[in-house]
Amino acid sequence: MFQLGNTIVSEEILENDFVCNLNACKGACCVGGEYGAPVENSETDILINIFDKVKPYLRPEGIKAIEEQGTFVKGEDGEWETPLVNNSECAYVIFSKEGVAKCGIEAAWEDGAVKWRKPISCHLYPVRTREYTEFTAVNYHKWEICDAACSLGKELKVPIYKFVKDALIRKFGKKWYEELEEVAQGHAKP
Repeated sequence: MFQLGNTIVSEEILENDFVCNLNACKGACCVGGEYGAPVENSETDILINIFDKVKPYLRPEGIKAIEEQGTFVKGEDGEWETPLVNNSECAYVIFSKEGVAKCGIEAAWEDGAVKWRKPISCHLYPVRTREYTEFTAVNYHKWEICDAACSLGKELKVPIYKFVKDALIRKFGKKWYEELEEVAQGHAKP
């Protein structure tokens, strides 16, 4: 672990490689698990305000789940998260013709229907952040459904922090990311 400003960062994001391999996983992170994607407090109003513009992009079962549960829900851990369809897939998920899960919010963003891309937790994945009183922890979340992404990242030699560069800049700013790059240059992989 090392400190950058008010963040404590795990070396794992420097030492491990990662590139999403949607051909292999089909977007399993959007449909697997028992919890929705983490939603920051600052994102709750955004989800409420963009729902009508995102709604045309969503599947009927996703719309139904959101209308019944809300645009975000309180998780078992007391934190906000996206609602689920059938206690499994994110209510905001859509599928390509090839069966690949994708974010309906991001599809709306790509079309210019909304100005917000998606929850930062989704954009940052496989990096997870956790806010504490004195600092923010920045960690690598290893999940077996992403084994193909780890393999592809290793093949392409793309460390996690480079794969999620845009998301890290979105979350912490360009100056923070430049400092992270400096640390990475001096950090030897084990």
